[in-house]
Order: sequence, then C-alpha cells, then structure tokens
Amino acid sequence: MFDNIKHRFKNGWLLGAFAIVALILWNTNVLFQNLKKEERAKMELWAMAQQEFIENSVLSKLTFKILQQTWNNPMVLVNGSGEIIGHKNLDWEPETEDSLKIFKLLKNIKKENNPIFIRYQDSILDINQKLYYGDSILLKKLQYYPLALLLIIFLFGAVLYFIFKTSKISDQNRLWAGMAKETAHQIGTPLSSMIGWITLMKEQERDLGPLLEMEKDVERLQTITERFSKVGSLPELESVALIYTARKTIQYLEKRTSDLVAFKIEFPKEEIYIPLNPQLFSWTLENLIKNGIDAMKGKGEITLKIFEKEDEVSLEISDTGSGIKKEFYKKIFTPGFTSKKRGWGLGLSLAKRIITDYHKGKIGVKNSRFGKGTTFEIILKKTA
Repeated sequence: MFDNIKHRFKNGWLLGAFAIVALILWNTNVLFQNLKKEERAKMELWAMAQQEFIENSVLSKLTFKILQQTWNNPMVLVNGSGEIIGHKNLDWEPETEDSLKIFKLLKNIKKENNPIFIRYQDSILDINQKLYYGDSILLKKLQYYPLALLLIIFLFGAVLYFIFKTSKISDQNRLWAGMAKETAHQIGTPLSSMIGWITLMKEQERDLGPLLEMEKDVERLQTITERFSKVGSLPELESVALIYTARKTIQYLEKRTSDLVAFKIEFPKEEIYIPLNPQLFSWTLENLIKNGIDAMKGKGEITLKIFEKEDEVSLEISDTGSGIKKEFYKKIFTPGFTSKKRGWGLGLSLAKRIITDYHKGKIGVKNSRFGKGTTFEIILKKTA
C-alpha cells in the first residue's frame, strides 16, 4: 500500500511539474506575441509620421517627436528601387566599414518581420518606400527564454536522476558488500572445523594424496572467504611476485579442469614485482580463464602471456572459443550482462572493478574473432 501511495505521489509530482512548465511556456508565448504587436504598432506609427513628413511642409510637434523616436529596433528605409535611403539602430559605421555589411544586415532583418509600406498621394514621383525593421533586443531575449527554461529544467532533471541513480547504486553496493561479508563470516565457522578434521585424518592415514588435495581445496575456500571479506573496502596493495601468483592460479585451475583444455604460458624468465593484492588478482585471472573455458565449451587452448614494459606490465589471456562481437566489447563488463543460460553476469564486472578501481589499471578485450577466440588484456602499473 505504501509503495502504491509513493508511486501515485511520484506520478502526481511529475504531472504537476509538467503542467507548471507548460503554463510558463504558454504565458511566455502570449507575452512574446503581445510585445511583437506593440513593436509593430510603433513601427507603423513611425511610418505614418514619415509619410506626413514627405507630404506636408509644416510638421506638427507630435509628428516631429515621433520621427525623433528611435526605440531599440533596427530600422532600414528603402525606396521603390530598393536603394537604402535611411537606417537607425544598426551596428554599422559607414565611415569605417564596408557598405556590403548593411545589405547583409538588411537581409537578416527581412527575415524577422514583414515590411511596412509607405505610399504617398503624389504618384508621379517614385518616392514610395518600405520600412524594414527587426525585433528589439528584449524581444529576442524573450524569444529564447523558453529554450533556456527547457534547458534549465533538463539539467535539473539530469542532476536529480544522477543523484537518484548514484544513491541507488550506493545502496546496492552496500547491500552486496554486506552480503559478501556475511557470507565470508558464515563460511569461516565450518571451514575451521574442516581444517581440524583434515589435520586429524593426516595423522591416521598413510595415503596422504587425496588429503593433500582436500587441504588445497580448503585453502582455496579460505582464499575465497578472504576475497568476500574484502568486498566493499579498499584492499591493501603490496609488492607481489606477479609471475609466481599467476603460475599458482593456473596450476590450481589446471588440476581441476578437463584434460581437453590445454594451458599454455609465455612468461619472462625473471620475476616481476608490482603493487598487487594477490587474492583479488588471482580472482580476476580465474574469472577470465573460466570465461574462456566456457566460451570453448570445455575444449580448446588457454594461453597466458606477460609482457614487461618500462612503467607497466601487460597480461594477455587468450582462448580458442566462439569469440565476441565488437559491439559487446564494453557491454560484457556491465553487471548482469551474460550470454550464458546460467550465471549472474558478475564475473567480468568484478574483474573490471578489481583492476580499474583497486589497482588503477586497465582491462578490456584486445581482439576477438568469431569462431577463432578472444584475447583479454590487463595492464598494471609497476608503481602504486
């Protein structure tokens, strides 16, 4: 019920805001049309005064006063032959500027209003004239006011949407972080018991092979628990042997992957030390490798390469899977995006967050060919 009331209030607020905006725009348009009519009336009055000035030798004080009135409108007076015989309120200096400028100004003025014809009783003389006038500065400002208002409303709406979206994402992040930490806490208790039981079994069993593998899986669970406990907080980076960490991750996955998947590594001979969080970095490699294995449907080759540069280290993880369409290069890192029938679509988004947010590095699709495979690239800095 509360959600329904909230939804109605939200819709009512939007309708109310739309009605207010529509009213403001309508009122502005009415004001604009009224001012335009007033300016037209002033120009017609000036044209009548100009006609009286030509036809009568004696001018009344009112006619003279009207002719002296300039207002703010640009005005150009032309004769029957189209020659300019007078102008007012134009941004043109005849002493210093080219005469072509006034004709360009006249061309623009003609677009704003229809001319006012000045016809004289003496038809023998070709002195019939046209008065062209432009809108005043005030009217021009008022003309663009609705656009400015709409822009302000759009920006205001964009800010509100950004605040709402940011708040929602922040709440979601806090929720996920809380769930991850609670999961780590819940796993920790039975994990401690498993470690104790394995220790007792090692003392009694002669064949320690299976127990050693179980111990590795338990250690893996400890690593996973530690990873979950770090979600939502900035991890500490320390100088870590990159090649050793990568090899250790591959060796663990290799033993637990089908024999139909071949692993190939091309690493430098000398160890490389960079600021790293080994648990989170190992998690990223796992996600990329498992993603490649899924793309190959459990059969193919996974290749890992490390290239050392002056200020950074580049890692390439390649598979021989189905490939990725170019339009999906960036979308695959979006939370929830997945092409699989099962899964949450979080693996690559977590990998991106670990590399870009925590390690200030870069991750992306270097290249991909349909039916041939995909190569992901991770770039990490040598210094924090």
